Amino acid sequence: MALFERAEFLHRIARTKAEMRRRGLDVLLISSPANQFYLTGYDGWSFYTPQMVIVTLDREEPIWFGRKMDAVGAKFTAFLSPESVIPYADIYVGSADLHPMTALVELLQEHKLDKASIGVEMDDYYYTARWHQILTEGLPGAGFSDAFLLVNRVRMTKSAREIEFMMQAGKIAGAAMEAARQKADIGVRQSDVMGEVYRVTTAGTEEFGGTFPCKPPNAMVGELCSAPHLSWTDEPLREDEIFYIELGGIRHRYHSPLSRCIYVGKPPAELVKTTAVIREGLEAVLDIVKPGVLCEELAAEWKKVISRHGIEKDSRIGYPVGIGYPPTWGELTCSLRAGDKTVMEENMTFHCIPALWFEKYGLVVSESFVVTSEGAKTFADYPRTLLTPDKFSAASAA
Repeated sequence: MALFERAEFLHRIARTKAEMRRRGLDVLLISSPANQFYLTGYDGWSFYTPQMVIVTLDREEPIWFGRKMDAVGAKFTAFLSPESVIPYADIYVGSADLHPMTALVELLQEHKLDKASIGVEMDDYYYTARWHQILTEGLPGAGFSDAFLLVNRVRMTKSAREIEFMMQAGKIAGAAMEAARQKADIGVRQSDVMGEVYRVTTAGTEEFGGTFPCKPPNAMVGELCSAPHLSWTDEPLREDEIFYIELGGIRHRYHSPLSRCIYVGKPPAELVKTTAVIREGLEAVLDIVKPGVLCEELAAEWKKVISRHGIEKDSRIGYPVGIGYPPTWGELTCSLRAGDKTVMEENMTFHCIPALWFEKYGLVVSESFVVTSEGAKTFADYPRTLLTPDKFSAASAA
């Protein structure tokens, strides 16, 4: 049931091993659920207990190491052969005296890797100080080094199949945003609008279904729009309020984020004008996307546009996206900001989100896109305007 052919997984593993060799690593311990999914296909909501994917230079397949009851999930989702799925006993789960990393130490010893050069994802959300302590104390003869983002950088360049999933996710994102627009109205609870977002992102389209996002949408109303990462409430929408929504369409763990604002009422000229500036800047950025362009060049293009309009912004305007597991759909490897000299390559995927936050409100128009030889190809096809409910649609920004 793996989503990709075995050959694609082996290609990903080969690229990972090439980077391991370059860094002098014999073993790579992967704690990130997104990277585990990328290299094995394993997909289960089991990462609340310790699990690890182990890549060694001498094995064709990685080893999936996790809780015994979740090893069954590997049979259904991972491309791995049965001997590459090694569970630990449930006695290690939720115990004050035992820890799964102790079982991992024993596994590495059994495979004669106790003196190997081992890379670990030191800054990963799921690799804890306790894990590291047990591993380093249990394997005193091994050398440990930081391999954070090694796999993240490998997976920045997507395959045709991955891009297909992100295109589908983009269609779901557009449908979810339209569902939010249609539901939003004076007196409708914010939570009911977001319920429509969840319904569509889960159900997907008639062609293909969606699934749960790796994180909740950022959705703020009124003055809360001046803060970028807050949530909705169960308060009813009022006339002349902004509803700022950053959501993601999801297809097989691949996320295509999309952001728009809905104005409940007739939008003031100032908001229409500012949204038009954001759109102008976004489209200027998209127009220069091509292989070989630096991330900082996109940021400079955005700054050029907003500076003409007397606007300043000191935060980044985007980041790479793809596979998403809690808490983020970002790949963490680079940013669209001044000073980032990451070179864009064909089939890399990004979310450009040039939002503007002011003292009393915030506005956003964002797009996720893939870098192609012809330029940027966006995943969603949805109006880049300040949205309004149907009865106010004539006043919407063009």
